[in-house]
Amino acid sequence: VQLQASGGGLVQTGGSLRLSCVASGSFYSINDMGWDRQAPGKRREMVARISSTGNVNYGDSVKGRFTIGRDNAKNTVYLQMNSLKPEDTGVYYCEADVNYEIDYRGPAWGQGTLVTVSS
Repeated sequence: VQLQASGGGLVQTGGSLRLSCVASGSFYSINDMGWDRQAPGKRREMVARISSTGNVNYGDSVKGRFTIGRDNAKNTVYLQMNSLKPEDTGVYYCEADVNYEIDYRGPAWGQGTLVTVSS
């Protein structure tokens, strides 16, 4: 599976960005999809997750500001980021829990897209 993320960039504090990630390749289905991020000098952290049925989970630092969504028909996950803060700066990685076959399952990661929030 290949995960292609897009939508990162430079934005001012209080601004918005929308990230997208498309899964392609050979697989049976996808379970959870989501986003992690890694800020300079910090550990990677979970930003948001969404199940195939639409159940969502957010990291505490983004609750109320970020919204995750997905289009199962397009194998795509989105992240709408509003009220951005400088501490949201980092590389955002798309992640998917993939069913490659009926009885073979594993994670897949995208290459990352850089989000920079200026103060």
